[in-house]
Amino acid sequence: MQPYPHTYTACASGESVGLVYVTATGVAALDTASPPEFEGPGGVWSPETLLCASIADCFILTFRAVSRATRFQWVRIEARVEGILDRVERTPQFIGYTTSAKLIIPAGANKDKGRELLERAEQACLIANSLRGSRRLEAEVIAAES
Repeated sequence: MQPYPHTYTACASGESVGLVYVTATGVAALDTASPPEFEGPGGVWSPETLLCASIADCFILTFRAVSRATRFQWVRIEARVEGILDRVERTPQFIGYTTSAKLIIPAGANKDKGRELLERAEQACLIANSLRGSRRLEAEVIAAES
């Protein structure tokens, strides 16, 4: 890892109506719009869904690092993040996030260790740690069929 601080840059552009284009150096551009809850068209990424996707992505990448450091073997992980947007003192903001994680481990592997590492990954996720709002982890650890 490179020493801190790290700097990340993304750009967005758009016209008075229509999609907003989000770009960053070296990655594919994304089409975005307001979500249907804000009268957006649906069918494209919104800032709200990108935020939840960032938490889910960071959670999995953090789990990879934590499990590698402890040499814990696993088969697959899935994460779903639900963010709740509400009004706080007349200002819309996310008030909470629930990460639902499903970890599949080899038959005979330690389920308790898997659950512990999922909890450590949730606590160490730098994206989630950078946000306001409550956080909850719903973890499911399943042994793969042998």
